[in-house]
Parts: sequence; C-alpha cells; structure tokens
Amino acid sequence: MILRETVLSGVMIIEPRVHLDVRGTFSTHYSDAWFLEQGLESSFRQASTSRNGAAGTLRGMHWQGSPYPEVKLVRCDRGAVYDVVLDMRPDSPTFRRWHALELSEENDLAVYVPAGCAHGYQTLRPDSWVTYLLSGSYEPSSARGVRWDDPAFAIEWPACRERVISHKDATYPEYQFDE
Repeated sequence: MILRETVLSGVMIIEPRVHLDVRGTFSTHYSDAWFLEQGLESSFRQASTSRNGAAGTLRGMHWQGSPYPEVKLVRCDRGAVYDVVLDMRPDSPTFRRWHALELSEENDLAVYVPAGCAHGYQTLRPDSWVTYLLSGSYEPSSARGVRWDDPAFAIEWPACRERVISHKDATYPEYQFDE
C-alpha cells in the first residue's frame, strides 16, 4: 500500500498496490501490521456499508466526540463519491479546513479519517456503495454533526440536479465556535 498525506493533519489517502494477472486483479486495502508501522490506528472494531441508490445522495458531516471518538477508513466499492473530511479538532493546525477527493471503484483509493474529523460524501453515480472500517462502535451520546452547507466551512460540493439528504443532516444548526 502507498500512503499519501493530504492538506489536513493526519488525514491520509491509502492507495493499494494492484496485482494483475490473467484472472484479474488482487489488492490489499487494510493490514493491521502495515497500519501500525505507519503510526495509524490498526484496531478496527466495526465494518459498515452504505448503499446509495441515487446520484446526488449526500451523507454527512458526522463524527463521534469524547468519550467515544472513532477513526474511520473509508472506500467506495461500487460507483463513485465525492468524499469530504472536515477537521473539527480545536488543537489541530488544520482546524476548520476541509479536504475532498473522489473515491471510486476504478481508483480503489481509501481515506483515513482521524478521530475528531467530520466525514461525509455525495454520490456521483447511482448505486454507489461505501464501506467503512471503524475503530469503535456507534455511540449516540457521542454523535456529532455539522450541516453539509454550513457557511462557516464553505465546503464546495459538486452541483447536482437533485440532492437526496436526511432531515437530520439537512437541519443541523450553523456551527458555533467557542472563541
């Protein structure tokens, strides 16, 4: 695997090495030993998949706060998504900044989302599937979120004819910073 840094502190892109032969391809997307060597979280406790029927489906921006923070490893197994990570760690040098990239079945990339960073995506094609490895289990009392279009962050989302979004994600209040 190849590890690439992004503009956000601790957010990494993971590119598998693809082995090709007459049968097709083989690639590794996660190895606890390799992640440990890279200084990344290497103990994932949950694997989840979201299947999204329509292009323009938007999920996010979510994270878990204390006392149950979680690291995510996210990849797109089918279709394509515009994936966004937003740094919500007040002590981070990249606090309030965001980074986006396309994850697709063709590019086979994954994004490593550190604890304290919000994550979300918009599907670019119908029938897109996103898989998550999570370092912890979902704890509703620690669930956090910001609105996808909050002007405090000015995330640039792809234009789409119709956006499919949950009521919860669409109605988070504008984020209030403690200053």
